[in-house]
Parts: sequence; C-alpha cells; structure tokens
Amino acid sequence: MTVTVPLHSTDEERTLLGPSDAYARAIRNRFDVTLAVRAGRVFIDGTEEAAVSDAVRVVRELLDHIRNNGGQIEESFVLKVMDVSHTTVPEALEGGPASLPPNVAPRSKGQERFVRSMSKETITVAVGPAGTGKTYLAAAMAVSALRKGQFKRLVLVRPAVEAGEHLGFLPGDYVAKINPYLRPLYDALQAHLETGRLQHFIETDVVEIAPLAYMRGRTLDDCFILLDEAQNTTRGQMKMFLTRMGNNSKIVVTGDLSQVDLPRTETSGLRDAERLLANIPGIGLIRLESRDIVRHPLVQKIVNAYDAHDRRADAKAKGK
Repeated sequence: MTVTVPLHSTDEERTLLGPSDAYARAIRNRFDVTLAVRAGRVFIDGTEEAAVSDAVRVVRELLDHIRNNGGQIEESFVLKVMDVSHTTVPEALEGGPASLPPNVAPRSKGQERFVRSMSKETITVAVGPAGTGKTYLAAAMAVSALRKGQFKRLVLVRPAVEAGEHLGFLPGDYVAKINPYLRPLYDALQAHLETGRLQHFIETDVVEIAPLAYMRGRTLDDCFILLDEAQNTTRGQMKMFLTRMGNNSKIVVTGDLSQVDLPRTETSGLRDAERLLANIPGIGLIRLESRDIVRHPLVQKIVNAYDAHDRRADAKAKGK
C-alpha cells in the first residue's frame, strides 16, 4: 500500500524531515514503513494498511502544524503526534542521550550504572557474569534509540572464535554456518521488536548482525554498535573494532571474562581494553557482579560456585 502526500515547498520538506532526517527516521521505524520525498511529494509505503494510515496521519498533522505556524515545528508537537514519552523523545530526535523503552527497567544497582553509562558515554564497556542482563539491556537501548531516530542503523557484532576448527563440519553455506554464533543477538533483538519487524529491518539494512571479521576496513557513521561476547576477541580485533566508530555513533561492548574461549596463550581483547581505556573521557567501564544476575536464582549460585573454585585453584597455584 502506497500513499502520497503533497508538499508546498522545499522549506516545508526540510522542516518535515527534521534535523538530519531525524523525524523521518522516527516515523519509518515506529510504523514499519518506507518514507521518501520525490518531486514535491511524500511517498509512504508499507505492507500493513493500518501502519501506513498511522504514518500518513502523523505526516499530515506535522504538515498542518508547519503551515499554521509560519513554517516551524516544535519538538513537543512531534512528541504529541508520535505518542512517545515527553521526557525522552526531544533528546533522541536531536541525537541526545539514549534511553530504555518504557517496558524495560534496570533490576539492580549494577544494571542502573550500565544503563546510565550507555545513555551518557560514547563508548561503554560492560564486564560481568552470565545472567546480568548485559546483552538484553544493550539491545533494548539500541532498539529504543533506533525507533526515536537517534541513529540510522544498528550494527550488532559477535566473534566466531571457533570458525576455523568447527564451522566446516556444520551443514549449509557460510551464512548457515555462522548463524549459531549470531543466534543470541537475534534473540535479544526479538525480545524488543514486534513479530516480523526484525526481519524487515534486516532486509532493509537498518539492522546488521554480523561476525566480527566483517568489520575490518569499515567506518560506521550514525550507528549504534554492539559487540557481544567480547571476551573472545583478541587484542588486535578489539582495537580494530573500536576504531570502526564514525561520526554520531555509539559503541557498547559486553563480555564475561570467566568464559574466555581463546587459546591460553592469547590475551583477551576485553581484558586488555579494561586496562587501557580506564581513564579516557567519554568511555564508561562497568563491572557487573553475581548480585546483578537476574536470571533463575540458581544461576547466581552456579556462578558463585565456579568463582569460589577458581579462587581456590589460584591460591593453590600461587602456594606451589
């Protein structure tokens, strides 16, 4: 279904689209439609009639407001017609701090620090055990920022550390072989997106989920970039990844140093980043503990048992 809405001038077009096309991106992402301007018309297209109708309603209300207010549009009015939280949308439309969706909230002090850092800092590195919500909260923040037009794309990355040894034994082509490594990222995004929306975003290149090796040589502008399972990066890979960041981008790095799958002779890039980046402004380093685990209560007990065993083994090794 396609609907066109006429424009009166190029100035009206610029005002409607918003600063750096932020309003247009917000409409596209919120209603799952395509929105383009050609030959003095706004073209709105989508597979669901209700979604297209909602997007058309927003465009027409914004245009009416522009025409009745001397070619101007206030963020408060964009907020009203988009039906989004008053406290977060104006910042997001201008590229300000990201925020969690209304239905997601931190459940521990450590998670609160993690969310604050993602909102405030350009780069956040979060280290903690399984079950502390690292990937879940980072994906929630990314989806929220995308919906509000703060970034043009989401790029979610994972290392495939066993690729050289085991992928050849899996059936299918290369894409099928790497899918098991990327599945947790799909799951995290699906927790925050409606059915079918993730696939639409992937097909239109709004969301990219890829192995770490695909990042080399790229510059990622206007992106929210998440590196998951970062404990399995090498020092060189971590440096390569962090230096992919372009203008108006945000990076979140998550990992668990108790689950490093690299060869024993290889230093984890996550451990190295913790040490090297500790005092750089704009980079937040967050340490999550077992008390921040929000999965099944047994997960915390399992983590504590393994940590106690490792401490005893370390003490024994030092005593020799």
